[in-house]
Amino acid sequence: MYDWLRDNAWVVWTGLGVMLAVAELVSLDLVLLMLAVGAFAAGVVAVLGVPFAAEVATAVAVSAAMLALVRPNVVRRLHAGPELTTGHAALVGKTAVVVEPVTELEGRVRLAGELWTARSYEPGSTIEPGARVSVFAIEGATAVVYPDD
Repeated sequence: MYDWLRDNAWVVWTGLGVMLAVAELVSLDLVLLMLAVGAFAAGVVAVLGVPFAAEVATAVAVSAAMLALVRPNVVRRLHAGPELTTGHAALVGKTAVVVEPVTELEGRVRLAGELWTARSYEPGSTIEPGARVSVFAIEGATAVVYPDD
């Protein structure tokens, strides 16, 4: 048995790598995947016929390098992405249509298919019905708007 393991160490390392890679599918933490890469590297070294200690050293070195150098970058890329904007913040920057004249005190606009109370961002200005406006901010249930140019 020992002779077979010594002659076929690459099979053991490859099997260990496959088991770690499959286990990674359950954990989704990318740690076991990095260890699997180390096991596969040890399998490649085992094919060359180096001593068992060199195979283990290769597995440890490659796994440590993967954990220290590759995993942080991959995790950062997986967690980075567009920010999800929800609620009132999602309406800022949207276009609306004036339904009733909008002054600095009152008015109504159709925004995202709903009627909203609105007021003008620019003091002293009046925006007439039918005009397109952009939402500058949402203050409570009131859209603060300015005319599209």
